[in-house]
Amino acid sequence: MKISLISLLAAPLTALALFSAPTATADEEVAALAKIELQGAVNVRDIGGYRTYDGAKVKTKKAIRADSLEKLTASDISVLQGYNLKQAIDLRTQAEIQFSGPDKLPSGVPLVARPIDDTGLFTKLLEVIQLRDPVKQEEMLGGGKAEQIMAGVYKSFLTDASRTAFGQTIRDLANTDRPTLYHCTAGKDRTGWLTYVLLRAVGVPERTARQDYLLSNQYRAAADAKLREQVKQAGLMQNPDLLIPLQEVRDAYLDTAVREMENKYGDLGKFLTQGLGLDPGTILKLRRNLVS
Repeated sequence: MKISLISLLAAPLTALALFSAPTATADEEVAALAKIELQGAVNVRDIGGYRTYDGAKVKTKKAIRADSLEKLTASDISVLQGYNLKQAIDLRTQAEIQFSGPDKLPSGVPLVARPIDDTGLFTKLLEVIQLRDPVKQEEMLGGGKAEQIMAGVYKSFLTDASRTAFGQTIRDLANTDRPTLYHCTAGKDRTGWLTYVLLRAVGVPERTARQDYLLSNQYRAAADAKLREQVKQAGLMQNPDLLIPLQEVRDAYLDTAVREMENKYGDLGKFLTQGLGLDPGTILKLRRNLVS
């Protein structure tokens, strides 16, 4: 089977291989209904529909989380056109954009480049795969090293530059009168953390926000399993399952960021104000804008 490395790796190298979903909760069913079915992106969701602690509901057509949009078809673009997006915020680094390509968006939708450092995860994945050396690949990713890489990624969400980008995106969502879409490459780590914080900020219970984070495994499963099989068939990796810890979202990864947040700021409220620079008026405006 002849496959070019570029075409092989153009799909985001992120998520779970084969996912066996537990019985769906009411919140998971809400999320499933909110999934936006596209041909060129697999992890696109309207985050509306979740219940808050006080029984209110997150509004639909306000905030849309996504994976990268460079492969959207004409039909996909037509679907997004129906959402009347105010803007699309791209959290990818320049290296990711150069490799995969720029977003494809409906005409007239402003694109905001707001890169958040992935600590070199994307380029490291490419480097490991291109080695074609199973021994070195095992040395670089085996024995818990891949999990350590992911811990570093999630700790980096609390750096000054990352907090600035996350905070500005939440300000945008507080002020939007139409849907705002935000995304990274796979829509699971940077996008997942941002959505987790956003949902908790407007009063969605932690368990529900965590379920939304973990759903990336389900939505990305088929595409990423196929990618790993292609990597193996192309002779790039004897054991592509080494990539799984880098591809998954896990409770342990989210816990790493939460612990970092609590160690530095004490709790979510102080993180929102001191860490993300959101004043109480903006937080109130965010809730009024996103919650009915």
